[in-house]
Amino acid sequence: MRTKCYLPFALVLTLTVAALAQSDAALGTDDFKGHPRVVILSDIGNEPDDQMSIVRLLLYSNEIDVEAMIAGTSTWQKRSLHPETMRTLVAAYGRVRDNLLLHAQGWPTAADLDGRIFVGQTGYGMAATGAGLGSEGARAIIAAARRDDPRPLWISIWGGANTLAQALIEARATLAPNALVQFIARLRVYSISDQDDAGPWIRREFPSLFYIVQPSAQDGNEYYYATWTGISGDIYYRNGAGADSGTVTNEWLESNIRARGPLGRVYPRFLFIMEGDTPSYLGLIDNGLNAYRSPDWGGWGGRYIYRTPRGETRPIWTQGGDLFTRVTSQDTVRGADGREYVSDQATIWRWREAFQNDFAARMGWTVADFAHANHNPVVVVNGDDGKAPIVIDVKVGQSITLDASHSRDPDGQKLHFSWFHYPEAGSVGNRLADLKMENADHAVARVTATAVCRPQWLPRGPCAGPGVAHVILAVTDEGSPRLTSYRRLILTVHPSDTH
Repeated sequence: MRTKCYLPFALVLTLTVAALAQSDAALGTDDFKGHPRVVILSDIGNEPDDQMSIVRLLLYSNEIDVEAMIAGTSTWQKRSLHPETMRTLVAAYGRVRDNLLLHAQGWPTAADLDGRIFVGQTGYGMAATGAGLGSEGARAIIAAARRDDPRPLWISIWGGANTLAQALIEARATLAPNALVQFIARLRVYSISDQDDAGPWIRREFPSLFYIVQPSAQDGNEYYYATWTGISGDIYYRNGAGADSGTVTNEWLESNIRARGPLGRVYPRFLFIMEGDTPSYLGLIDNGLNAYRSPDWGGWGGRYIYRTPRGETRPIWTQGGDLFTRVTSQDTVRGADGREYVSDQATIWRWREAFQNDFAARMGWTVADFAHANHNPVVVVNGDDGKAPIVIDVKVGQSITLDASHSRDPDGQKLHFSWFHYPEAGSVGNRLADLKMENADHAVARVTATAVCRPQWLPRGPCAGPGVAHVILAVTDEGSPRLTSYRRLILTVHPSDTH
């Protein structure tokens, strides 16, 4: 293959050491100020879902910094690119931006977003990469990753990954070893399965790269298993037992999205499922869950664990896990029928009513003034009105009070409170602790740490602390549609005899 290169031994050693260090770092959490940054790689034009996902993204562009939107190819669209469709959507956004500014600040101009649309590799897969085959999309990735900005750069891959592969090829050919290590360390990739041969190649060639994916064949026959289908795949993939499909039908979208103004009118009807690509950035939304800080925390974009899938050469953020310890990528969620369901898809559909209502409310912002629209509650916990996770140290047997009574609604509506232990969250590299919760449906709740480690499927000997437990507060208003804001509390649970 023409992209092959031979590295001197010293460089190989440098990159190997860096890969091992970055693998350890992948188990940490991102902690930064400001909005998440994202680059979109899209095979837009293949089917309507990419267009739908960009419409939603534009409605959150005041709290997600869109560095680039790159039109590319995939196994479903191997020879054509459609940046003009992106430009049409951005133009529609431009017609509603003034109205969006009535509801929140920070919306980029349409001209700014239009200037961030690029063309990626014009051919399919790795055959379209290599020396002399650079693209403006690959250069845009390199520029964003090399910018003097401490925030990580998310690469959301909705189609093929070969434009990212080209950027990595050029970076490896031109950057000094230390600069290349820094370049790779800044990237966070979330890929909607593998839609060309570039994803597997990237993971082999750049083993330190932070990568979220369920590795798959390129023909779509394994999409059924993927977490991302939890956004709306219940009917088409028949893998969403327990989910309520009411808000992901074309009929619901007709009334709540398409009927509302210029941006709603460019949101098409889906062919297979609604917005299969959206989970790749859904967790970046500033809703209080902070799921982008670590894939094992869980949030609107799903939850993943760190392991080596079959066919891969090293650990990545993916699905699966150890069924004996019950540390897996699946969530146990109460479904619409009141029964409990366990699945990867449930890590997304559990939040569906909230993220669909949020989408509908923002589309309403494009046509209504502030007084005639709904806005998210402001959550205040123990006097803290920020959105960053609250970390609390507690001993087994110790009770703590969690007070959200000072939370408020911008529209003066009554608020409803739901505190819950997210028992699967934070599972990678940690012992999962156990809790007891009182008054979980009140503004003021009480939590007691009951164990440093939850019982395992099989006895594994004594448990040494500390353990970790994630508590989520969901605050929902009574507006139309009802909107929910969150706050995450992370309890570090120590044995009772800790001094």
